[in-house]
Amino acid sequence: MEGTVGNRYRPVKKIGSGSFGDIYLGVNKFTDENVAIKAESVRAEYSQLQHETNVYKLLAGGAGIPRVKWFGVQGDYNVMVMDLLGPSLEDLFDLCNRKFSLKTVLLLADQMITRVEYIHSRDFIHRDLKPDNFLMGVGKRGNQVNLIDFGLAKRYCDPKTKFHIAYREMKSLTGTARYASINTHLGVEQSRRDDLESLGYAFIYFLRGSLPWQGLKAATKKQKYDRIMEKKMTEPTEFLCRGFPKEFAIYLNYSRSLRFDDKPDYDYLRKLFRDVFVREGFADNYEYDWSLKISNSEESAVPIKEEMAVNNHNASSAPATKPVNKYVNFDWDNDEFN
Repeated sequence: MEGTVGNRYRPVKKIGSGSFGDIYLGVNKFTDENVAIKAESVRAEYSQLQHETNVYKLLAGGAGIPRVKWFGVQGDYNVMVMDLLGPSLEDLFDLCNRKFSLKTVLLLADQMITRVEYIHSRDFIHRDLKPDNFLMGVGKRGNQVNLIDFGLAKRYCDPKTKFHIAYREMKSLTGTARYASINTHLGVEQSRRDDLESLGYAFIYFLRGSLPWQGLKAATKKQKYDRIMEKKMTEPTEFLCRGFPKEFAIYLNYSRSLRFDDKPDYDYLRKLFRDVFVREGFADNYEYDWSLKISNSEESAVPIKEEMAVNNHNASSAPATKPVNKYVNFDWDNDEFN
């Protein structure tokens, strides 16, 4: 990408890529503020970036939700400019030799549950929660966990009537298979419970260093997803969480026990882990495993890594050339983002 975006932001270098397009480190040429610039081709059949931009606008103001500074068409690209954040939890997991201490996981879990509670309070589910999509802040907010990548986010209830979406089956897998809930594997429409189950797998991943269904081989993608689902369904939570406080198994069992339209008890889930924190005698000083290894600052950004998200939109073929509107109105009856 070349030139100035929105007459204000200059791309400096490419720092990441994903199924949608590329991510650049940019700078505001008037203030020297560093920003993140996401770009996708205008020829994309459906603009995931435009959808994501509008979700960010609807979530604006929440702690740990980055701000969108500009969105529009720039040459051959749909472009979104947003706050530049620090490294992802996956990046930091690598930095810490692919295992986090119990203290760090408990500190992260508290904030991660709170971020998910916030987006649920705004009538959205994320549908692709994973370590790559949680980024630490920079500078004075270096200890804050931020939630990003709302390209697959969807309303789970009407913001006016508060009617929950209908239960449906035969849905394709949307999200990342490693962290997908069992019901998502089974083709059930996702709701709040599925976001929480995905978080549970992330917590266990951090503690164990890997999940039992990683690295499974199969002839086709569907067969691989089926093997992952089978492993999740047959692996007892007590075995999955063996060697760690029982609260992690309690969390996972709770999230799996929720009915489709149940409102989760976020306070209860946070208390589970806060009680462990107190019981273990940890100091509440926000010192993470990486605190001595990395210094978050607005002058240094770790490249953002984004795994390819699996959904039926990625299987499209012929590109469309219709123009993208700067703002999108969400149509409650529109099934576009299922």
